[in-house]
Amino acid sequence: MNLDLKQKLAAAGLGLAVPLVIFFEGTRQQAYLDPVSIPTICRGHTDGVQLGQTATLDQCDDMLARDLLKADAEMRACVLVPLNPNQRAAFASFTFNAGGGNFCGSSMARKLNAGHYAGACDELPRWVYAGGKILPGLVKRRAAEKELCLRTP
Repeated sequence: MNLDLKQKLAAAGLGLAVPLVIFFEGTRQQAYLDPVSIPTICRGHTDGVQLGQTATLDQCDDMLARDLLKADAEMRACVLVPLNPNQRAAFASFTFNAGGGNFCGSSMARKLNAGHYAGACDELPRWVYAGGKILPGLVKRRAAEKELCLRTP
């Protein structure tokens, strides 16, 4: 990962989100279709991906950094309360995976903005569906995000 992006992630307080996302997304340098048939590469990157595309590990690192910074900005755009580093990482990971519109329009964001932090964290396990089906990987990811979200830093 280039130093500038690494510094931006650290400055944004997203250091805890990186290993979480990498663990659940994995790293695939060859483009593939995700469980709902969206072309994806590296660590969950989808923007402009074409099947047959390949990437180096450095490119994968840069894509992840840019995607996490974008997800964090989308999430923070609708959060009106302060977050601790664990909450920020958990909600950034969720937003990276589910999208800013889903986060901002959710009961999770409404509870968070009402100051009901634990209630917002408790909403994470509800988001385990993709293509109308419960995905075991999302069940595990949301459990990990919830655990991080509720952990006192």
